[in-house]
Amino acid sequence: MRLCTLMKDGEFVVRITGDIDHHASPGIREQIDRQVADLAPKRLILDLGSTDFMDSSGLGLILGRLRLCEESGIRFTLVNPSGAVMKILRLAGVEKRLDIQYL
Repeated sequence: MRLCTLMKDGEFVVRITGDIDHHASPGIREQIDRQVADLAPKRLILDLGSTDFMDSSGLGLILGRLRLCEESGIRFTLVNPSGAVMKILRLAGVEKRLDIQYL
C-alpha cells in the first residue's frame, strides 16, 4: 500500500495504490485524518483507481472519511473506484451515499 497526496486549490487528493485491508487501513486512516486536520481542505478526493482489493476495513475507511468530511463541512469525492471496490460498495448499499466520479 502506498499513498500519494496533493493539495491544490483547496482540494486534498489522496491516491491509494495497493490493497486496502485490515493491515493497511489503520495507517491510511491516520495519515488522511492528520493531513485533513492540518490542511483544512474544502474537498477530500480519494482516488482508488490503483486499488484492486478492498475488504470491510476499506469500506470502514471510506465511510469514516465520509463522516469526518460531513462533520467538518468538507466535500467528499471517491474517484475511479475499480470494479472490485464498486462491488463492495454496492453489496454494502452505500454507493448512493457517495459522490463517485470517473476521470
